[in-house]
Amino acid sequence: MSPESTVTPTPPAGAALRPSQGDPVGWTDLVASFDSCRANDNGPAITGITLDSRQVRPGDLYVGLHGLHAHGASFAASAVESGAVAVLTDEDGATLAAEAGVPIIVVDDPRAAMAVAAAKIFGRPSDAMTMFGITGTNGKTTTAFLVEAGLRAAGHHVGTIGTIGFRLDGEELPSARTTVTTPESPDLQGLFAAMAERGASDVVMEVSSHALALQRVDGTCFDVVAFTNLGRDHLDFHNTLDNYFNAKARLFTPDLARVGVINVDDPRGRQLVERMQANGVKAVTTSIHQPSDYQVTSWQAARAGAIFDVSTPSGERTLELSLPGEFNVRNAAMALAMLEAAGLAFDDVADGLCSAQVPGRMERVDLADDAPTALVDFAHTPQAIASALDAARSSVDGGRLIAVLGAGGDRDVAKRGPMGQIAAERADIVIVTDDNPRTEDPAVIRAAVLEGAHEAAGDGVIVIDGGRRREAINEALRMAEAGDVICVLGKGHETGQNIGSEVLPFDDREVIRAEWKIMARQSEEDQAR
Repeated sequence: MSPESTVTPTPPAGAALRPSQGDPVGWTDLVASFDSCRANDNGPAITGITLDSRQVRPGDLYVGLHGLHAHGASFAASAVESGAVAVLTDEDGATLAAEAGVPIIVVDDPRAAMAVAAAKIFGRPSDAMTMFGITGTNGKTTTAFLVEAGLRAAGHHVGTIGTIGFRLDGEELPSARTTVTTPESPDLQGLFAAMAERGASDVVMEVSSHALALQRVDGTCFDVVAFTNLGRDHLDFHNTLDNYFNAKARLFTPDLARVGVINVDDPRGRQLVERMQANGVKAVTTSIHQPSDYQVTSWQAARAGAIFDVSTPSGERTLELSLPGEFNVRNAAMALAMLEAAGLAFDDVADGLCSAQVPGRMERVDLADDAPTALVDFAHTPQAIASALDAARSSVDGGRLIAVLGAGGDRDVAKRGPMGQIAAERADIVIVTDDNPRTEDPAVIRAAVLEGAHEAAGDGVIVIDGGRRREAINEALRMAEAGDVICVLGKGHETGQNIGSEVLPFDDREVIRAEWKIMARQSEEDQAR
């Protein structure tokens, strides 16, 4: 620790993760990092940054952004009482923050400036590690786990950031979460710095479209980024598929990336390669059906997953995965391309790729030898449901495929019917249930999914309104026979269900086990009578 370094103050309860120590950033140095701003001539050294007045630590720069209901600068006085020593905001916010009595930096776009400031204040931590970023509608989490597994097999210390949480070398890093997938820039840069301080050599992270649209990863240059695919999702935020795609395409620009690995089986992937060629970012392509740098030449289902052959710039390779389905073959080929693009050798990463398991992604729930096969997956878009059920179908040996699914509330309503349609086209029995209804009437959401399922159901396909999620899972188990496969979709690794304003405990895996035990006990009691 340098003489000017400081020990990070004790954080507020539930605060985001930061390094335990760091070098303060001088006022002049901080102000000079913005392209244009209006600021006091003199100001204090800064040791941290936050946009949440409840999470301020002494020495912080407090950022006041326009919000849905209030301007963040309205809370500047509260932030100062908690130890903030300066404020970053826009012209409207400067007026609101004036009475807080601390220096103010005024910029036109405080969200963009916040990302620049966060990287600066935490010492540009991503520069000290090899950075991997993955975006796309489906497959981000699985691909991230595969890359992490390859890196760890090669002896690297790996931090991961994404839907399943924050981890270092597979161990959870407890921290408050400001978003589902990608944290806001102050929390993200603080997390990078904490990972670097704890010895991380690499960081693998999912980069959401929200994060890109809201500039959360600005100030970070990724060594390797990847695009998995583009399906229908988050149109409640982006409004159109073009807007959604353009948000993701930001990751593949010179300011954010050096090399991009692109799935060119997806038409948007091919469009993205053209953009990268125009802006000077190197593109590495992967595919099962199109000519590419990493070309899957054959694959087949295996008892534990899938076996595939892939032609690569380093030679012909064969991998046997512990994950099932064509979409996981695609994810693994992409992970291999990312690892080799970062300079790793196939022989060093292959064991990790082959043994990787992903919580809540085609995860098998062990029941009993004579029980149906039960799988849990996070699939919550039409495209992901199709991939999951196709993979599940490949493991059905003479039995039936039973799908249990629902749609989330307060989200893109137009995808609900297509979700039911896709399920009815692929499963023998479709049981529609509640996902995370949030503030909507669950019955209304189910009705939309059911309508799509009934319209698409062919002869012999059974479509049921399963009601609440536990009852729907119970119904699936009661209908299933030993050779059947039950695929419970939508929540995957999640351990809570959003109903109204509450998050109630609910883990599909635990509920499946519990309901099966109850049924088995009832069966034993009936036989004993």
